[in-house]
Amino acid sequence: MGHHHDHGGHGHHHIDPDAGDKRVAGAIAVNMLLTLAQVIGGILSGSLALIADALHNFSDAVALIIAFFARKIARRPADPRMSFGYGRAEVVAALVNYTTLIVLSVYLFYEGVMRFFEPEPINGWMVVWIATLALIVDLITAALTYSMAKESMNIRAAFIHNVADALGSVAVIIAGTAVIVFGWTWVDPAVTILISVYILWHVKSEIGDTIRVLMLGAPPDLNPEDVATRIEETDGVAGVHHIHLWSMQEREPALTAHLVIETTAWGRADTVALGVKESLRSEFGIGHVTLELEQVGHLCDTPSRFGHNDSTV
Repeated sequence: MGHHHDHGGHGHHHIDPDAGDKRVAGAIAVNMLLTLAQVIGGILSGSLALIADALHNFSDAVALIIAFFARKIARRPADPRMSFGYGRAEVVAALVNYTTLIVLSVYLFYEGVMRFFEPEPINGWMVVWIATLALIVDLITAALTYSMAKESMNIRAAFIHNVADALGSVAVIIAGTAVIVFGWTWVDPAVTILISVYILWHVKSEIGDTIRVLMLGAPPDLNPEDVATRIEETDGVAGVHHIHLWSMQEREPALTAHLVIETTAWGRADTVALGVKESLRSEFGIGHVTLELEQVGHLCDTPSRFGHNDSTV
């Protein structure tokens, strides 16, 4: 995997899309095969735990399938009806996957608590072996998607699904062993509850970014006030208002604003605007900038610095 190094640039897209698609597709295939193996094993051994685990792996595969198609859609060019392009498909997919993860972990927590009161008999060895197989598959999936998860919230959501699952398999292995060696049935529900809490904690830290992009919030790494101040420092600019700073998608900031030009500079207003765009691109990495030019004295009555207030046009 070492030959994918990116020379120059931000190092973002260092996996080309097709190679990425192949990896995700591979991960889906492995998870589907495992689901099948576990269902068969569960039926043969009479173990409900195995069939439950099969459902987990199936949910992994579904999370990856959602992520896979979101990646495909996100690469479509913009068209008149979708003028912002399709990049947000990945953000929507991430939100879907995080939401199902919340449901999954709440369910796991509930199961764990219920099982404390009525421990289920476990067919030790069979379960341990299949869980080991499951763990191997989860680790393969994790390896396939790990480097991509750093770049994309979409893949990250599917990746966390997978980590959650790997932990589930570890739990089953520990619990199965505990039953065989010590006859402790409480280990299984205890570990299950710990895992559900761990998943929720992860989702909590990640889902905020996803929601912020969909809510058109400012990118977390940019301070809106700094951006505004930088615009005002540009030569020929008298002021700026109606600033909207948001993310088109992950790592793609955009800005629209009304730019007030000094009366003396009105003749070269377009040059001033170009200067503003240039500094926003170089200093803040804001690539999509739309500016409306106003001359001092012709501007809105009481403009709000950020966003719009309804009293003005």
